[in-house]
Order: sequence, then structure tokens, then C-alpha cells
Amino acid sequence: MARQEAHAPMPDYMYQLESRLSPEQRAAMLRVQELARAQDSNVYLTGGAVRDLISGMPIRDLDFTVEGNPQRMVRELEKGGAKVVSEDEKTRHYELIFAGDVEGSISAARDEVYERPGAKPEVRWSTVMEDLRRRDFSVNAIAISLNPASRGLLLDPTNGLADLEKREVRALSIHAFTNQPIRLMRILRYAARMDGKMESRSEEWFELALGRKLHENLDPGLVGKEVWALGREDDPAATLKQWEAKGLIAAITPQLAKRHPDYEGLARLNRARLMFLEAGLRARLTNAVIYFLLSRLKDREASAALRHLGFSSKQMEGLDELGPATNEVLKTLKGRKTDKPRDAYFYIEKVPLERLAFLAADSGDTKAMAKIRNYLQKWRPMRATLPANELEALGVPRGPKFDQVLEDFFDAQLRGKGKDPEERTKLLKKLAGIKDEPKKVEEKKKGRGKKAAALAEKGAEKLASGRGGKGKAPEAAGAGQAAAAPAMAPKRGAAAGHAGAAASGRPHDAKKSAPAKHAKKK
Repeated sequence: MARQEAHAPMPDYMYQLESRLSPEQRAAMLRVQELARAQDSNVYLTGGAVRDLISGMPIRDLDFTVEGNPQRMVRELEKGGAKVVSEDEKTRHYELIFAGDVEGSISAARDEVYERPGAKPEVRWSTVMEDLRRRDFSVNAIAISLNPASRGLLLDPTNGLADLEKREVRALSIHAFTNQPIRLMRILRYAARMDGKMESRSEEWFELALGRKLHENLDPGLVGKEVWALGREDDPAATLKQWEAKGLIAAITPQLAKRHPDYEGLARLNRARLMFLEAGLRARLTNAVIYFLLSRLKDREASAALRHLGFSSKQMEGLDELGPATNEVLKTLKGRKTDKPRDAYFYIEKVPLERLAFLAADSGDTKAMAKIRNYLQKWRPMRATLPANELEALGVPRGPKFDQVLEDFFDAQLRGKGKDPEERTKLLKKLAGIKDEPKKVEEKKKGRGKKAAALAEKGAEKLASGRGGKGKAPEAAGAGQAAAAPAMAPKRGAAAGHAGAAASGRPHDAKKSAPAKHAKKK
């Protein structure tokens, strides 16, 4: 048994990764791999993506580390639709939104050498293993190779995997907080995200740093980056409470130490986030989180705090637009323009998820919320399961007419039609102009009717011949009477004509039979 365990295969991290990534994330990763091969560079998935993969958490972003200069790769990615959010030429670090709206980064593998604790580091380009060892915490110092010769190989030089299993955050150096005091805020954010704690020795170093008041002189720009990263956490309130407990929240702005964040608003926002997540949608809530973080401050105080933290004009615009834009959404959802389900669906489909989530957290209007819930729980799943294959099976070729039939079908479903399979098929045929062929059963019935008519006519002929041969052939007369029993009696003149024809053995002529009978009577 022990021998079998010793030879047990390593976990297939690439399989886990590809099964956990969204289609857009998978496409972004494949494109980075292609570009790295094209410039003959080694590339690795590092940091948060690997940490989230192993710990079973949602993979928020994709961080790639390249052994070499990633600048040319970034320019090629831009040609394919990626957007560079920020770049640091000194460290060759690029924050990106890849094509498909995937967040991530690409950076060069580097080492950082400190002349003395707390001094600015000297940057040296390095291998990926040196890059991992110079990082802040062991849970961030794990990588997965994306290179053909070692694809899926896990690199863990600081034993971060064990810390993830224990849900502990461990600093990699006694000088970790001295060299970069912003790590005081970051280690608490990671511990809150993992629902874990600091490793015991790291906690001692943390307290020593607080005792030396390193937290009172944090770089405002780095604090601003932590606040922005806070907006991407699943439970930002948990991190804020940790920051408050350790006296770090004043680094954002001193007023927060007295007025505190709006934790009730953050709780409502978290419920809205979960509602969207259950529908398979992951909303970016950074602006909404920062709104509730600073909502108890005056507008001018909040604006001054954000400027002090180094927020860009674009970031400030996004924060300023959130409230007015969400009010417009609320007004439209309450108005007549979205009374019909179809109109409401297509309007909500175009609204950014953050505004919908913020509306749910900040307004709670029942009419607007009913439409948002219908969109998430009814209309969107309905839209995703339109019967395209069934329509194609009916013989409708793909094209403008095909698309229009599906649109009309979706509209009918929103009005409550096409619920069961039989009704769906009938509705599709009607919308596509397909008429049902005549049923074969009806044709068989018609054939049986003709056959019955022929038998009835034959029976009538037998009846007539039986009556005509009464005196000469009693057997025939008896047979004629038996055959005539179920049939209607023919007209008298016609019967006589049939009888004469039968007796003479010639064809019956209706015109000649009446005068012949009259002459005989005379």
C-alpha cells in the first residue's frame, strides 16, 4: 500500500487549469503561449492564478512571467484587442485586459537586491526560480510551466503548496515588511481571502513592524493599488475589518478611522454579487466597493483621499459616473420602455453588470429588481437554450431567415408560448412557414371508402340479377335476395331493366327497357 502511494502520479495541473478557466481565459492563455514560442521565450503562469487554482477559489486574473523581455508580446497582444491598463518600464511589468475582457498581467522574471533593509531595490533580470524566491509570500511564489517541454510542471521553491493547505500566509524574509511596508496591508488581504491566518513567525515579524510604526508612512500610491485590489475581492468587508483591527485603515484616509466604511452597504453588494455569480456572471465591483468604502465621507473628502492615493483621472471618472449612470438605469427599469419582457431583456443585456449590482445594493426598488431577477433566472437561460439545432433539423438553412425565426421564437417564449417539446416544434414550424404533409392514415381511410363503395355497387348488381331470374332460376333469385338484404332496394324501372339484361345475356339499355315492358302489357 505504501509502495503504491509512493508511485502515485502527480496531480494534472494543466487539466485542472483548463477545466477551471473560462473560454475567454483559456484563449488568452493559449495566445500568450503562442507568442512566447514565437520569440523563443519561456513563459509561466504565476501568482494569483496558481494560488486560486490550487486553493479551489475562482480564478480572477491571469499573471504570466516571461524569462526575457515581454514588450514585443504585449504589442502583439494589443494588435489582437488587448488593452494595456498600466506599465512599469523599470520592472517590465504590464497590467492588461486581454481580448475577451480577461484581466491579467505579463512581467519579466526578475530578482531584487537590497543594499540594506528598507532601501530601494536594484532590479536584475533572472530566471523564473529566482523570481519566485524574491516574492513577498510563499502562496504567491508558485508557478506552472506553460512551455512544451515541461507543460504543467509545478514550480514551488518555497513550499507554498503546504501553506495553502494549512491556509496560512507566510512571509519569505525577516525583512519582508521592512523592505516593503505595504505588505502589512497585503498579508491581511490574503489571509482574509483565504479565510486563514498569518503563519506564526510571520505574525511576529508583522507585530514588530507595527511596533516600529512602519504602517504610518506607507507609500500612498501603493496604498491606492491595495484599495483598487480590494475591489476585486469576494468579501472586501473581511479585509477592511482586518485593516481596522490593526490600525491600517487610516493609511487610506484618517477620516475612515472615525467614520468607518459602510459595512451594511458592502454586505448588500456582496449579496448582489452572489446573485449574479449563481447566474454564471462575475461582475467587476471595484467602483462599487470603493463607493461604500468612502460613502460616509463628504464628497470633497472622498475626492481628496482618492487623489492622494494616486488614482488616475480615468479611475476617478469611473467612480464619479457610477451613481448618475445607475440612477438612469433605475429610471428606465421603472418606466414604460421596459414593460414588455423583450424590451426589458435587451435593455438589461447592454447595462454593465456593476451598475446592475450597485442598483441592487443601493436602491432595492421592487419593480426594477423583479426585472433584473427575471433576466438572470428566466430570460437569460431561455436565450441560451434557443432550439437552433432543432430548427436546422427541420430543414431551415442558417442565415438571416434562420436567425429571425429564432428571434421570433424567443419573443414567443417571453410571452409564455412554446413550453413543452410538442408545442415548441409546432411553433418553430409555424414561424418558419413549414406546412405539415397529409397524413398516410387519412389516405388509407379514403382507399377503404372506395373499396366499400365498389362492394356496395357489386351487391346491388347481384340483387338486380336475382330478381330478374325469378321464374327460371330460383337458386339465383334466392341468392339475389340474400345479397340484397343489407342493401337499399333499387328503383323499380331500373330493376326491371337490369333483370331483362340479365335474362337475355346482353348489356342493359335503360332507354329500351321501358317501351318493351309497356308493349308486353298491351
